[in-house]
Amino acid sequence: MCGVALRDWRRVGFGLLLTTVTGGWTARAQSAPAPPHSQATDAGKPITKDQAKELFRSVDEILGFVSADTKLQIKHSVKRRLISRDEVNKFLRKKFDEDEGARRLEREELVLKKFGLLDQDFQLRPFLISLLTEQIAGFYDNKTKTVNLLDWIEPEEQKPVLAHELTHALQDQAVDLERWGDSGVHGVSPNAKEDNRHLETDEWETARDAVAEGQAMVVFIDWGLRSTGKTVADAPGLVDKLKDADPASGGGAPVLARAPLLLQRSLLFPYSEGLSFEQAVLVKGGRQAAFAGVLAQPPRSSFEIMNPEAYLTHAPVPVLRLPDVHPLLDAEYAPYDVGVMGELDVEIMAELFGGQEMSEALTPAWDGGIYYAAQRRSATAAEKGKTGSLALFYLSRWKNPDSARSFARTYGEQLGRKYTKIDQNKADAKDDEEIYTTNEGDVVITRAGTEVFVSEGFALPTARRLRQMLLDAQASGPVMSAGLVMREPAMDVARVYGRLGSRELRMRDMLVRGSVNENVTKKEQRVW
Repeated sequence: MCGVALRDWRRVGFGLLLTTVTGGWTARAQSAPAPPHSQATDAGKPITKDQAKELFRSVDEILGFVSADTKLQIKHSVKRRLISRDEVNKFLRKKFDEDEGARRLEREELVLKKFGLLDQDFQLRPFLISLLTEQIAGFYDNKTKTVNLLDWIEPEEQKPVLAHELTHALQDQAVDLERWGDSGVHGVSPNAKEDNRHLETDEWETARDAVAEGQAMVVFIDWGLRSTGKTVADAPGLVDKLKDADPASGGGAPVLARAPLLLQRSLLFPYSEGLSFEQAVLVKGGRQAAFAGVLAQPPRSSFEIMNPEAYLTHAPVPVLRLPDVHPLLDAEYAPYDVGVMGELDVEIMAELFGGQEMSEALTPAWDGGIYYAAQRRSATAAEKGKTGSLALFYLSRWKNPDSARSFARTYGEQLGRKYTKIDQNKADAKDDEEIYTTNEGDVVITRAGTEVFVSEGFALPTARRLRQMLLDAQASGPVMSAGLVMREPAMDVARVYGRLGSRELRMRDMLVRGSVNENVTKKEQRVW
């Protein structure tokens, strides 16, 4: 759920260079001092003509390195152009206003707030624009097939970014990233058939996004390690250090540092977890399997990305069934959103609601989850911009009853954060129910064995009918498996940001720069 929107923007391929984020990670990961923040030319002046020629020449050299590192074929040269800071900023803002994913994100912001993943007063659009323009780096545009180089950044400082971005160029030549990265499932689902099509394909883009960025991260690191003779394949401890570090603790990314947990995790997911996934496939199957092989047969869910063994063993990815709720709801409610609550969503939600220990305990016990949101048809235009106009239900399945019980309790304990008025209704509650009356309608939480049902905003009789329909649907046949294509709410934010390329906003360097192991020379550290 959490990422559908942010991912889409990186598909344009922009990157915000991550070179300023060194503080917290560097202190923990290495004893050498952090390199200075010197990527820009003096006073931001354009680079010289000779520097521009050097930068243009380096594209072919680095492209050759990328091809050798990934075993992806160079089918043709990559177009390149030099652009100014103003050109980049204008294009980013224009793309933000025109992008379909951005419009979808504004719509789905309400769902994230209804779940409590964003605070009610948080303004997502201005925050993302600030994040978008915080610092720019070179980027590959897979629509124009062009790598864009920046005229105010020293060539040596752009080369590591080029290693990352030219990986996207070779991915594009191999599979056509525009086509490969699009699930083909768009818009609001109007009926039960389309509802379940959305569920079967919901995390597909999340998984493919992690593959694209994970592969580019491998090359980015290998480029930085090239003088040491080491690579990601034979330095497993390096990736572990990167994952253990806290990228938002450094002082060089103030906008990201104050971002809600949802945004921090969903923005970093394709880089950190994608890198770990690719390393696992690289170690088990070699470079052909980790690059061309994964592009040809990509994973289908955040579960597979977070558990590479599931991908390597072709384990089925469970997707819960959604019954036809339209006859019950459509007269009063318009369909608004439907999706999978994947393992990534659970990790974020459990940490936000119950803390890191709770997240670490619950996340491995996730065994499927779906949600459905609808908007009151009677809501005024002003009301439609507020969470009170929405009602949703969420069914989660867990690997054991204890985890289901813990999640139900954790979810219930955070309701006071979301509602200005809330009272528990014990009089109407049945043995397996917790019922609350809130300023946005009834809230019902029930647990049956390993399944937890949550309804927020629907009247109690409707919530009970929905719960029974959902439980009956799970019992009526085999659990669906993730299809060729999937999406989840935490990654919605990341996809929109990604399609404008901005999600590369420092993610690469945040994952790498301060975490090079002891074998990397100080000279290499300066390059990073």
